[in-house]
Amino acid sequence: MMETILIIDDYKDILENLTEYFEMEGFKVLSANNGRKGIELAREYIPDIIICDCLMYDMDGPEVLRLLLASPETCEISFIFSTSLSQKLDSENAIKLGADNFIVKPYELDVLLKMVKSLIKSGSKRHHEAF
Repeated sequence: MMETILIIDDYKDILENLTEYFEMEGFKVLSANNGRKGIELAREYIPDIIICDCLMYDMDGPEVLRLLLASPETCEISFIFSTSLSQKLDSENAIKLGADNFIVKPYELDVLLKMVKSLIKSGSKRHHEAF
């Protein structure tokens, strides 16, 4: 079965590059250019993994994650934050918020791919307490 990745990022070039890269790696890719659309796609398709930008205009990444964790249908989807913020505090906060992992831009695509494969290998589904 083909794993599905949902990419949520309001920067068009990043969205297109990640979509193309993961499709070439054999994944089914869904993409959303804002948090609201991302949540809709997550609820409709229940992807294996979500890669979500932290800083977006309409709804930031932590809000996207909070809403997904609050829903029984989407609370077990593995979640990776992607951000340009590099302070250690941000990665700690990402994990405290319930993300499975965190990657800082700019990053190497193969590092993100390893992160995704590791989450899939570990079972891809998780159990979190809803907020």
